[in-house]
Amino acid sequence: MKLLNFVAPDSGAVRPGILTDAGIIDCGAIGFSSLSMEALIAQPEALSSLQRAIEQAIVDPAGFALHLLDEASLRFAPALTNPGKIICIGLNYRRHAAESGLPVPTTPVLFSKFNNSLAAHREPIPLPPTARQYDYEVELAVVMGRRARNVAVEEALEYVFGYCTANDLSARDLQTRTSQWLLGKTLDKFLPLGPYLVTADEVRDPQNLSLQCWVNGELRQHSNTADMIFSVAEIISYISQHFTLEPGDVICTGTPEGVILGMPEKVWLRAGDEVTVEVEGLGQLTNVMA
Repeated sequence: MKLLNFVAPDSGAVRPGILTDAGIIDCGAIGFSSLSMEALIAQPEALSSLQRAIEQAIVDPAGFALHLLDEASLRFAPALTNPGKIICIGLNYRRHAAESGLPVPTTPVLFSKFNNSLAAHREPIPLPPTARQYDYEVELAVVMGRRARNVAVEEALEYVFGYCTANDLSARDLQTRTSQWLLGKTLDKFLPLGPYLVTADEVRDPQNLSLQCWVNGELRQHSNTADMIFSVAEIISYISQHFTLEPGDVICTGTPEGVILGMPEKVWLRAGDEVTVEVEGLGQLTNVMA
């Protein structure tokens, strides 16, 4: 199932929807008006009820035709708007570590972003004057579906609700100002997330997904999650040995080579640049720098 969040034009409230071949089904219009994406993740029975409603829509498409929305006219919201934790993994691709001139980590490198960094598909991203070295990072984001503590690697993927495309935008001059990366990573709207949240059953193998990033139509990143140093399962297991993961927590699993930081001549992002990132099967996420 491909889920998404959008801003309802009548109320301004964020509501979940489902992508179908016929259009976007507004969950609020088919009896799930109080359902948020976070509640959907935390309540398996809600997802089951929603699935039954979708199956009914397939049987009786005319009955749901009035509840279909045109995706092109939607104002998207971030795939999640209130995750409990946003955990990011640094230097998790072999070729990205090489282009950065850094050794391959022997344990996962963890840092965090906050909810202020969340942004939606097609939402402008402000570049504040406090920095100038603005960079992109296409990433596979993992959304937890179950409480996880001391989880074995072999069982870790069973705790995943779904996956989405993320752009871990970074201000490199702020990131490298001190040994702590936080300042350069969690500026307002510096984590576009979406456009869809794809349930785990539709992702055959998270370690065999292509990733791409374009800047103003020019391909900058093109890799595969197979180049990860630590797999999704290993990351979940490692984190869960140290602190508890809750439903709705987001893990951004690192970026491949091709970022501006690794280029011999660095032309940083600036206002007006359009950045599109895509993870195979999860949709393209586009934002313009402002």
